[in-house]
Amino acid sequence: MSEIILIETSTSLLSVGLCEDGRLADYRECAVPRSQASMTVPLIEEMLSSHGMRVGDCDAVCVSSGPGSYTGLRVGSSTAKGLCFGAGLPLIAVPTLDILVAQALEAGLPEGCRYIIPMIDARRMEVYSAVYSSEGRRLGEVRPVIVDGNSFSDERAAGCCVLIGDGAAKCEGVLSGDVRIVPTCPKASAMASLAQAAYDEKRFENTAYFEPFYLKEFVATKSSKQLF
Repeated sequence: MSEIILIETSTSLLSVGLCEDGRLADYRECAVPRSQASMTVPLIEEMLSSHGMRVGDCDAVCVSSGPGSYTGLRVGSSTAKGLCFGAGLPLIAVPTLDILVAQALEAGLPEGCRYIIPMIDARRMEVYSAVYSSEGRRLGEVRPVIVDGNSFSDERAAGCCVLIGDGAAKCEGVLSGDVRIVPTCPKASAMASLAQAAYDEKRFENTAYFEPFYLKEFVATKSSKQLF
């Protein structure tokens, strides 16, 4: 039996899970804003303790690799790498957009759905996105998209599209046609099958050199507060 720790910190929702042979055996989440740094490890410890387990009893650690929040991805990546180094476990990374697609497929697609379009919230009217088939196969590159009336026009013209993610709400009232909007964050509960497939195929990351997929450079902003 393979047991894999699942970590998802790419957006405002922190979640962790335990995968046993491709099945979700446990799941915990925390929606408190900016809680990733303080709550990720305690949630994992609480989850494993409830099964009488320690990190070293697991076979791998799987983390959501992005795109998403710069800080959230850094926390998830550093936590996963720390657990792997400490317990001698392999590291698995799965794309955040793949997780959202898995959530859409698990929930069930509307009849006639042609495309799944996962969206991670970025700044203003921008999202990080890609187009997937109704079977869950990615059809194009992951890219930043400014949401306007012309966004994904070819896909919308072809038929029903499911827009899912914490950026999907930006499309409300902007995109016409048969679009089904599912505003939700990516969750570790949808990572089990993705993690198991990577584990079975031995698609492991180089733990020392792994970096999340930020898609864009981090831009630091100057605080408006006067310190002196």
